[in-house]
Amino acid sequence: MNLENKIMDAIKVAMKNKDKVALESLRAIKSQLLLLKTDGKTDQIAEEQEIALLQRLVKQRKEAYEQFKANNREELAQNELAQSKVIEQFLPQQLTTDELISELKKIIEETGAKDIKDLGKVMGIATKKLQGKAEGKVISENVKKLLS
Repeated sequence: MNLENKIMDAIKVAMKNKDKVALESLRAIKSQLLLLKTDGKTDQIAEEQEIALLQRLVKQRKEAYEQFKANNREELAQNELAQSKVIEQFLPQQLTTDELISELKKIIEETGAKDIKDLGKVMGIATKKLQGKAEGKVISENVKKLLS
């Protein structure tokens, strides 16, 4: 089952349960999927594109959460956090920190990276290999620690 069908099924469930937060989140995903389809002028969206879209939506929600939190808008902040949790359900299982470091060590060994100068080489492979399993920011931070 592709992402679009999963979203449609989840929307139906959210409507039945009268879950406004989930419904709002799911409709945002559906909207972005439709935009992606019309921009690409294709009926099929690659899985990588779906993952990137979901990650972008989660990132936007988390950034909005931080902004609302900084401006003492607790109710709005909690809404954004709840929406990000709904969207995250459709992402692949995230790696734990230990699993991520283990994978990064393998990549560093494969590339022969020695120091921080090789960051770009490692990041290129790591982001492709770990797409959807870890955020780019977290990957970058851990690679920098391992190479320094």
